[in-house]
Amino acid sequence: MASAVDGLKDRLLAVSQPDDDGVYRNGEAKRAKRMEIVLTALRQLWDDAVAATGKEGGSVPPQGVGLAAVGSLARRQIGPCSDLDLVIIYEGHAMKDAEVAKLADKLWYPLWDSGLDLDHSVRTRQQCESVTDHDLPAAMGWLNVLPVAGDVDLIRRTGDSILERWRKAARKRLPELTDSARQRFDRFGQLAYLNQPDVKEARGGLRDTVLVSALATSWLADRPHGQYDDAVEHLLDVRDCIHLAAHKDTNMLLPAYQVPVAKMMGLSDPTIPDPDQRDGESIENLQTYLARYGRRIAFALDSTASRATHSLTHEKPRFSFFQIMQPRGRGRRAAPRFDIIADGVARHEGEAVLAPGADPSKDSKLVLKIAVAAAENDLPIAPGTLENLKHCPIHDSRWYPESRDRFVRLLASGPSLERTWEELDFADMPGRLIPEWLGIRNRPSASAAHRYTIDHHMVEVVTRLGRTSPTGERYDDAHYTALLMAGILHDIGKRPRITDHAAESARHVPVIMKRMLFDDEIIRMTTMLVREHLTLSDFASTRSPDDPQAVKELAARIGNDPLMLDMLFDLTRADGSSLGATAGEQITKKYGWSKWRAALVGAMYRAARAACVR
Repeated sequence: MASAVDGLKDRLLAVSQPDDDGVYRNGEAKRAKRMEIVLTALRQLWDDAVAATGKEGGSVPPQGVGLAAVGSLARRQIGPCSDLDLVIIYEGHAMKDAEVAKLADKLWYPLWDSGLDLDHSVRTRQQCESVTDHDLPAAMGWLNVLPVAGDVDLIRRTGDSILERWRKAARKRLPELTDSARQRFDRFGQLAYLNQPDVKEARGGLRDTVLVSALATSWLADRPHGQYDDAVEHLLDVRDCIHLAAHKDTNMLLPAYQVPVAKMMGLSDPTIPDPDQRDGESIENLQTYLARYGRRIAFALDSTASRATHSLTHEKPRFSFFQIMQPRGRGRRAAPRFDIIADGVARHEGEAVLAPGADPSKDSKLVLKIAVAAAENDLPIAPGTLENLKHCPIHDSRWYPESRDRFVRLLASGPSLERTWEELDFADMPGRLIPEWLGIRNRPSASAAHRYTIDHHMVEVVTRLGRTSPTGERYDDAHYTALLMAGILHDIGKRPRITDHAAESARHVPVIMKRMLFDDEIIRMTTMLVREHLTLSDFASTRSPDDPQAVKELAARIGNDPLMLDMLFDLTRADGSSLGATAGEQITKKYGWSKWRAALVGAMYRAARAACVR
């Protein structure tokens, strides 16, 4: 017998197709249409299941049992191939467990046969509350509970109870929520910087929008609107196009899907005659598109979480010592405390902020002051401060010695650099400091070995450059500065249709560094490192360390300078190890820092260094 959900997946795909020109438009309307189709089918399926139960001699009471939706279906964000998160909620006095199980079979089996993925459960109201009390991911999905069929009042009471319990517990669970977000970021990376991102789980992805809603639902902070809502809709459109390209429920933007998704998003230029060039530029456009909206969502989560944390801090009045001695204070709060950590920069409630009296509209040096203070003290920059920094009168042609020195200190700040640079990037600062940066910002790498975008790859390379050379000696200030600058500029020339990006990057280096007021010797060393940053790896792959001619040629490429060769080795190792390759991945056979690669490069380095010091 035909079921109400027969062919449901095909029906959802049919109403989700792009327009005749291949562009996916009106995504919000398509999601609303999919909701209508699914809810209509589920309600009919419920009625059929109830009727079938009656024919078998059983009964389903009108009160005490109902079908509810949670997850993306309840949020009205269902994609063309999204799974259905459904739950039967019942009261023990209304139906026995065995009776509910038979009803569930009549619902779940037709849905499985329809071809859609199904996440299902059967729970009492008390079990629903218990799960959300102890399982944070479940709680996030259950903050939206949509009645589908049956006892609607029971479902609404359950949903209201879960919301009330969430709001009461939110103050205690806020650290758990922010910690879970950090762990997810560490695992899935940042949407703006990944060549193959998970548009749901990566930082700036759809999961972050769920956390923003959870924080707003807790009443600890209001949710952003306007540009944020626009970003969510655009990212949902990308998710929908991934489903259409993959023909299944997935959030991974794999290489096979990137060109089709870019075309559906209207990011492919049909006037470009060369198909390879057209596809390459469409992927770059898609990456830029994702970066723009991913950053907006990530910033929304950061600012909402910051406001929520501050609201907890200020719930308890802060009394000064003098108010205790003088009861006339009548419980008034003490003034906010700012710990000055640098000129114009303060620490306030765990964040780097503008110090009282600092005016970003009049101080172009303030951006790097805050960046260095935040990175060296391992502090996030407050979202409001980032917005204010956009008013700094930065001009790339007006560098000062102290700003140049602060930039080097920022590069030397270690692992904290990644977060600080990302925060500056949200405020568009790197491109204002170094206009050439805009040429590689958000650009995916054409190399399959690269997991990150070109800009993020270079930042990560810098974090892997230490001050100790391979021989165990410490670099002096000049050599360490040149090494750091080579790290942040070594791929600055990776532009479309550039065949030798090392040479192109080296061409940009003197122009950039002269504007930044570096001396000629540091510029010379940096330029050489950038020009030769692939040389050691190439020699290790194609020549033998036992070949005197190869060793002599390699040494000559770096001026027979053993210290420069040390720096080149460090840059090569940082460059290779930052690609994301691991020893178990096939990617390491192309490039990366596997044990095999390390052994090859190390052998060639040692042979060339011995030749340099003879």
